[in-house]
Amino acid sequence: MKYKRILLKLSGEALMGENQYGIDANRLLQYAKEISTIVEQGIEVAVVIGGGNIYRGINAEKSGIDRVQGDHMGMLATMINSLALQATLEKINVKTRLLSAIVMDQVAEPYIRRRAVRHLEKGRVVIFGAGTGNPYFTTDTAASLRAIEIEADVILKGTRVDGIYTADPEKDPNATKYAKVTFTEVYEKGLNVMDLTAFTLCKENKLPIIVFDMNKPGNLGKVIKGEEVGTLVEF
Repeated sequence: MKYKRILLKLSGEALMGENQYGIDANRLLQYAKEISTIVEQGIEVAVVIGGGNIYRGINAEKSGIDRVQGDHMGMLATMINSLALQATLEKINVKTRLLSAIVMDQVAEPYIRRRAVRHLEKGRVVIFGAGTGNPYFTTDTAASLRAIEIEADVILKGTRVDGIYTADPEKDPNATKYAKVTFTEVYEKGLNVMDLTAFTLCKENKLPIIVFDMNKPGNLGKVIKGEEVGTLVEF
């Protein structure tokens, strides 16, 4: 296996499946099975999930809600998704721990770096909920930060598209896919990988990113083996 410890970043929207909002149980089960397969191979897995299928803090201002308040609501949305993933993983006998950046003693452990690493070493899937615990930071940034803290080998960003393109492939039929791209090229070409804060964190800490289609069965396992799936952002 090319990678031993990974951080998997999933978007909240991906959990909707074919629905307009909320959580698609079938999609969640598919993701859980994909994760289970690589855990069985001895890979240490941490997960960060967005909350966009339930609530987007950044859109809250349109409804008159203060940005900070809206971002806190978004963090709670990520906890709902994290709890759903935890329940689904445990249903297929994968041991998990949910760690929250906001204190929620009744539903999750508080985030403590050493505890998170220990869980990973014991073969448990660690889910990081509530973002960074701070407003104005996205779950992309939370994923980058946690990946660096736990010394992950790579961030795997599971999306609906199969990599990074010259333009949005859902809008531009002439868009072409990159197999590999450097951090500098992403800046220069204005490619959309992660928000700038998250992306810069990865660049400064020399943490590679792979963007791939998580909805295609077997893709996660192929990425772990080092097969050319999706787009690799490297130095």
